[in-house]
Amino acid sequence: MPECETPLWPCAMTGAAACLAGFEGISVIIHGSSGCYYYPKTLLNANLHGTFILENEVVFGSADRLREVIRDLSGKGGQIAVVTTCVPAVLGEDIKSVLDGTDVILVDSPGFAGELETGYRAALAAIAPNVSPQRKGVNIDGVSLSDPFYEGNIQEVSRLLRRAGIPVGTVFCRDWAEMAGHAAPFTIGTNDDFVSGVGKYLGGTLGFLALKATFERLAEVYENADVDPVLTEIELQEEQVIRACDRYLSRYDPPGVAIFAGSAYASFAADILTRYLDAEILIVGTRNDPPQKMAAKYPVEKMTGLEQISKKIEEISPDLVIGSAFERSVNGNRAFVGIIPPLRGRIRLTNPPLVGTGGTLHFVENVLNSCMDIKT
Repeated sequence: MPECETPLWPCAMTGAAACLAGFEGISVIIHGSSGCYYYPKTLLNANLHGTFILENEVVFGSADRLREVIRDLSGKGGQIAVVTTCVPAVLGEDIKSVLDGTDVILVDSPGFAGELETGYRAALAAIAPNVSPQRKGVNIDGVSLSDPFYEGNIQEVSRLLRRAGIPVGTVFCRDWAEMAGHAAPFTIGTNDDFVSGVGKYLGGTLGFLALKATFERLAEVYENADVDPVLTEIELQEEQVIRACDRYLSRYDPPGVAIFAGSAYASFAADILTRYLDAEILIVGTRNDPPQKMAAKYPVEKMTGLEQISKKIEEISPDLVIGSAFERSVNGNRAFVGIIPPLRGRIRLTNPPLVGTGGTLHFVENVLNSCMDIKT
């Protein structure tokens, strides 16, 4: 019988919790065991609630326990949302009937329903966000509490929008709950793995090329916007990256790189490293299903097990590994840069971005320093 290898990417339940808990004014109940509660609680660092169902409730049903938790939260203001887990789903409990007559949001998102992104989309659909045509500004989407860069990404995109004289609309998903129903007509993204689908999408902000194209589109949509300061910043910061990478390449050979991440961040890393550092991308191991356009550019394979990744690293022997603390644990003495959760073993007091000009500078800086540390 084959071994069951622990997956490295969070499940649909965690994705749903990440979406809902990102909205102030929504109290999220994880309906399941203690393990199903503590995993997202630890990863997301959010104020979650749990039913903590036990053996007798597995046998006799968990409806009473769920009602008890909902009753305790009722009257405290705000919306209540319930995210189901594998146990009640396997038992076939009709949670929807338990919630009849209430305004509780139900997201049926057990772990076996899919991966992080699947649950995130299911939770957004349950919230049912709306566009207000008169709302000023542009929405920011692609934000997930599971992303170690989400706070820095919000700050960086908000800063760039202010430089262009464009107000921020709704942030999906890190905003007041009522703002989901009053989104602006246009949206720009930070991570295409978590596209909200709200408003007309004008583009992403990962990397200089995408950022430039997106702000040029914003100039067409917002007549009073002045995107020239942002375009000038992009040009100047790109020159910094080119100079730094050229200095590195004057001393060292281009690195062979193995990248393990969600599709959007993996594509960003591969594009930046090939464009500015002449890197050879030996493998892009995606946690989720990769888009076809990525497979046309790089050797891509979906990889979600640590043993599989460990064998691949040993097989291709890269100079640089990009991924999470899991990859770092099997990395040996190779250069390493973390861009996806979990990022353990490092003190992080600031909120660096991965998007915008600041995000690219932060990423390239980490790559060059890590590679040079190994060589000296």
